[in-house]
Amino acid sequence: MEPNTAEAETAGDAPSPKISARDVSVYYGEKKAIDNVSIDVFTRYVTAFIGPSGCGKSTFLRTLNRMNDTISSARVDGEILLDGEDIYRSKMDVVQLRARVGMVFQKPNPFPKSIYENIAYGPRIHGISSTKSELDGIVEQSLQRAGLWNEVKDRLNDSGTALSGGQQQRLCIARAIAVDPEVILMDEPCSALDPIATARIEELIDELRGRYAIVIVTHSMQQAARVSQRTAFFHMGNLVEYGKTSDIFTNPREERTKDYITGRYG
Repeated sequence: MEPNTAEAETAGDAPSPKISARDVSVYYGEKKAIDNVSIDVFTRYVTAFIGPSGCGKSTFLRTLNRMNDTISSARVDGEILLDGEDIYRSKMDVVQLRARVGMVFQKPNPFPKSIYENIAYGPRIHGISSTKSELDGIVEQSLQRAGLWNEVKDRLNDSGTALSGGQQQRLCIARAIAVDPEVILMDEPCSALDPIATARIEELIDELRGRYAIVIVTHSMQQAARVSQRTAFFHMGNLVEYGKTSDIFTNPREERTKDYITGRYG
């Protein structure tokens, strides 16, 4: 099955996909949660996954860095390629994969450590930094990119859990980018945040997209319209439609997409 890719990826100016999923199905025991999904994800685009609760968008997101491996009943069929390499092959280093494909969760989950150690932990265990000054530089750069440096630079030894909810989420984004990933997955990163913190995270996503491939699951169609260049609509475990965000919201090809966008169900 060919992927339901955005029409902008036409011959001649099509970027190479960072992630290519082909015929991916996900099972929890006997229950099929994702049915035969094919999609390409591109660097420098934010790709939004939208759809009703329980439609499979978070489940599919978790296949992209093998987070479903942590669920004993989960099984993934099909093929997911990262730069042409099958991430489900038996010799894949899953720890290294999750450094390359970072994840930010719905609820901010800073480690019960200092702000500094939250950021330094990944580079240290992955051997990215060899000296204290190098590590200091990574911490500062990551906090700068996450738009948090000016707010915390004088209290790096304070606990990360003492920050506000929005600051904690930006700390988690800084932690994800500290190991120099290529892809950032975000599972409803603003659902626990107030509107001001949400706006700051959305600005940050826009700033980061030039550097990474970003995939965001969101229940907010307004958020998808604001932050993404590509949108995938999921319904009952199926990828119904995938294309340019502007097209999905103004001229969807599928009736089910139109019904969801206009609020007829969901």
